[in-house]
Amino acid sequence: MNYLTGHWSYDPFLIVAIVVAAWHEIGLRGLALRSRPERTRQRRLRSLSFYAGLAVLLITVDSPIDYWSDSYFFVHMIQHLLLSFAAPTLIVLGAPWQPLLDALPGRLGQRATRSAMRDRWSRPLRAAGRFLARPWTAVILFNVVMIAWHVPALYDLAYNNQAVHIWLMHGSLFATGVLFWLQFIPSPPARIRMQPGQQIAALVGTNVVMWFLAMSMSFFTASSWYPVYNHIPGVTLPPFPDQQIGAAILWVCGDFWCFPAVVLVLRRMIARDGSVGAAMELMLRRGQGNHGGWASRSLAPGRAAPGPGPDWPDGADGS
Repeated sequence: MNYLTGHWSYDPFLIVAIVVAAWHEIGLRGLALRSRPERTRQRRLRSLSFYAGLAVLLITVDSPIDYWSDSYFFVHMIQHLLLSFAAPTLIVLGAPWQPLLDALPGRLGQRATRSAMRDRWSRPLRAAGRFLARPWTAVILFNVVMIAWHVPALYDLAYNNQAVHIWLMHGSLFATGVLFWLQFIPSPPARIRMQPGQQIAALVGTNVVMWFLAMSMSFFTASSWYPVYNHIPGVTLPPFPDQQIGAAILWVCGDFWCFPAVVLVLRRMIARDGSVGAAMELMLRRGQGNHGGWASRSLAPGRAAPGPGPDWPDGADGS
């Protein structure tokens, strides 16, 4: 029981999470004053997912998971999966972007958004944002970051340097996780730009990468990759079995997130086109000529948009 009840930490991230949640609530209240009741209910339901994502982040960095990850590789793998999969999916599903902007005083949020979208000073930021928002850029970055932080030299560097561990390792796993899941989960006002076939390829390809990483750490080696776990006082689990357990967790949890997401994409295809066969035929016929992606086709006349619509500020949605 001490493994669960002991070694909780209360670092400044707890304060940050509370401030962000309060800021989000202020934005929700402001939006509710000028929105239709049904849109307000949609935002409130999404906010529950956002707060759940913040809670997962707190559990990841403040609970005994963080403490025991210094002693056990498999616990560190659980932490990585929470940062890359669980917390980002909940936060993307929560779509906190518009409420957080709307919480700025007066019309500062609108002015800041307008300035960031149009003014000269923000051109480098916009260029970087466009690059990072490209669907395949997000997918590739997610996989590269996951692989890179399990290279022994980089892993040991993060283990021995808390700044690298917290800000670079954890920060990049979470940030690329958000970018990755934005390609699959509706998160107003962001639009999904990947076609369904591309989404399935990205999900399955990412899962294959997780399989390969897991097999490399368990089947394709006979020893532990990480010397930092070799001489930890009080730890009786040998480093190599510890690494094998971590690899199994990565393998199983990769499947746990991949296959439901693929099923969700297939259901959207069926809802849009009537059957998987019709959807595949449509993609094969139009995929090369249509560069607007799935979202643009879904917004064509006579077709419904996939998932909830965007949160338009100041009643532009008719609220």
